[in-house]
Amino acid sequence: MTHAALRLTLALCAGSLLAGCDPALPTPPAGSTLTAETIATRDTPPEQQFKGVLAGKPIHLLAHNCKVYRVDDAEGGNVSWTLVLEGEPYPLPTSCLRQTLTEGKGYVTAFIGRQAFGAGGCCMGRPEYRSKDGLNWIPH
Repeated sequence: MTHAALRLTLALCAGSLLAGCDPALPTPPAGSTLTAETIATRDTPPEQQFKGVLAGKPIHLLAHNCKVYRVDDAEGGNVSWTLVLEGEPYPLPTSCLRQTLTEGKGYVTAFIGRQAFGAGGCCMGRPEYRSKDGLNWIPH
C-alpha cells in the first residue's frame, strides 16, 4: 500500500469513527435529584420545543443536537427522552448548526440543519421534516 493510500485509509477510518460521536449530556451536579434530560429540557430554548396536541393526543417534543425526542414525565419530577427523529445518515462527521420545532395547523415541522465538517453553508441532506403525530416523520 502506498503512503498516500495509507493516509487516505486512516483519514477515512478516523472520519467514520467521529461520525458516530454523539456529545453526551452533561452530568447533573452532585447531590441533584434531577436527571441530565430534565436539566437539558429545562434549559432548552422555546424554539427547540413543542408542547401541544397532535393527532388528538398531548405531546412534548424537543430538538437536541439535531435530533428530535419525545419528552415524557418520569419519577421524581424528572423526564425521559425517546428518540423520534434523526436526520439522514452522512458518512463524514457533522455538526449541528440550526434546529427548530415549528407548530403548524395539525402538524409540527422539525428543521435539523447539520453541516459536514469542512463544508460551507447549511445544510446537508434533507433538513426539514413534518409530523402529524410527533412520532412518524416525512421529509418536507
